[in-house]
Amino acid sequence: MNREVSTIQIPQMRTIWLFPRLLLVAILINYIWEIAQSPLYVGMDDFAVVWWHCGLAALGDGLLVLLIYAAGWAVLRRRDWFVQPGASGYAVMLLAGLVIGVSSEWLAVFVANRWTYTARMPLIPMLNIGLVPVAQMLVLPPLIFRIVAVWCSRAFAAR
Repeated sequence: MNREVSTIQIPQMRTIWLFPRLLLVAILINYIWEIAQSPLYVGMDDFAVVWWHCGLAALGDGLLVLLIYAAGWAVLRRRDWFVQPGASGYAVMLLAGLVIGVSSEWLAVFVANRWTYTARMPLIPMLNIGLVPVAQMLVLPPLIFRIVAVWCSRAFAAR
């Protein structure tokens, strides 16, 4: 574990700088994931369509990561909860990611009819929603929070 990150004191850092950093990292990392999973959706054969739709999806994913951050802040009562998340921080990330991933995917597929899967998309049994987009909200948030924690520690140390 990086000692810089473990000793950072994010509460002294203005929260206003945390949100743009978190959103930026979340959008960029989710954009890569969205591009990678785009062949699993119907109508994603044209790159002009792919980059646009994936960009919009990554923006939405970034906002969902902010929601996971807010959930962690509310549950753990620390705005720097992601710096050293421990078991309870990771539990919040995974539980919030699972609830957000399953509910947003189910609503998008069955209520809003926003997209359709190709035969290559692995489905979660009984829910009939894509496994890959749900896994996205489980796998990426811990990585995103770690990157932001390191970024914030370096910005704080530079002061």
